Amino acid sequence: MLSVLSYGRFVARAVIGGLSQTDSRDYSLVTASCGFGKDFRKGILKKGMCYGDDACFIARHRSADVLGVADGVGGWRDYGVDPSQFSGTLMKTCERLVKEGRFIPSNPVGVLTKSYYELLQNKVPLLGSSTACIVVLDRHSHQLHTANLGDSGFLVQQHYFNTPFQLSIAPPGAEGAVLSDSPDAADSSSFDVQLGDIILTELKKLKNTNYESIQQTARSIAEQAHVLAYDPTYMSPFAQFACDNGLNVRGGKPDDITVLLSIVAEYTD
Repeated sequence: MLSVLSYGRFVARAVIGGLSQTDSRDYSLVTASCGFGKDFRKGILKKGMCYGDDACFIARHRSADVLGVADGVGGWRDYGVDPSQFSGTLMKTCERLVKEGRFIPSNPVGVLTKSYYELLQNKVPLLGSSTACIVVLDRHSHQLHTANLGDSGFLVQQHYFNTPFQLSIAPPGAEGAVLSDSPDAADSSSFDVQLGDIILTELKKLKNTNYESIQQTARSIAEQAHVLAYDPTYMSPFAQFACDNGLNVRGGKPDDITVLLSIVAEYTD
């Protein structure tokens, strides 16, 4: 998956107008999403917010806004398992937990852990694996809290080349043969935000901060990622890492693409 869900005031800051760290207003995230699967059905969603084997969610609670992205591991398709089922169910469960208030804004790893263990306890086995990334904006403290497991976010975790950290549920008897990490292995971070902060890595195409512009920018980034993924001459991060591991690879990596783009705004009911 090529996903963009990166964070921080070090990325960029829009016009703020003299705000200070003592700002007493509650904050929220205005978020737009765009993506498409390798089958080129651009912008077409499966049931829920899924692009190919990728899945994402955007959830609001009175205490926080929460975003999530997961990338189903495509190798399960060789065993007759739809990889999108695991990633989609993981994200839907996270979304439900947030809407029910069963989370602590400062602990995004907790949301991921509860969701994963719900999947483990399903009466009907759900097989598969996925990476996962959760971002939480605490409205009151003005802090952004993140948890990232694997390569869905701004920090890549890999066991070895092209093998990211992942949550997995294996068939009975095959647990030791399937790579699986604990939600506690997710990298987490927290930092303050201010009104106008943009949650992404590339902002020059963002004309203004209304939803339509945010959506247009998210689509532009997704389309650019798609073009580069199929460019045989582009020295992509995937190709660079392959070369570092002794493989002669050039070009992008065709994959599902999911982009979430957010701006910090004043919260309104």
